[in-house]
Amino acid sequence: MYVYDTVAEAVKGLKQRGYTIDFNLEADSISCPDIKPALRPSEFEITEVYRFEGDSDPADEAVVYAIESRDGRKGVLVNGFGVSADEMGEEMVEKLSVRH
Repeated sequence: MYVYDTVAEAVKGLKQRGYTIDFNLEADSISCPDIKPALRPSEFEITEVYRFEGDSDPADEAVVYAIESRDGRKGVLVNGFGVSADEMGEEMVEKLSVRH
């Protein structure tokens, strides 16, 4: 597992390692303009997770996910947590839950 100090470093590092798609979080899927239809939780795996906690600003709290679809497409999803979290359906919450 790689170590990154910032969200920007994590995204850059993942892109350099082939995670080139920028995914967007929907309530029950992840999407990007180049992939139709959007990917449901059963259609992708999270291969790496990096969590960043803002020391002074809660808005800096984010989780960076390295994602691979069942057909081998790789990308990155950045999502806030805490007050910055997006609303998601139960299946997406379970899929994206960070386990230690």
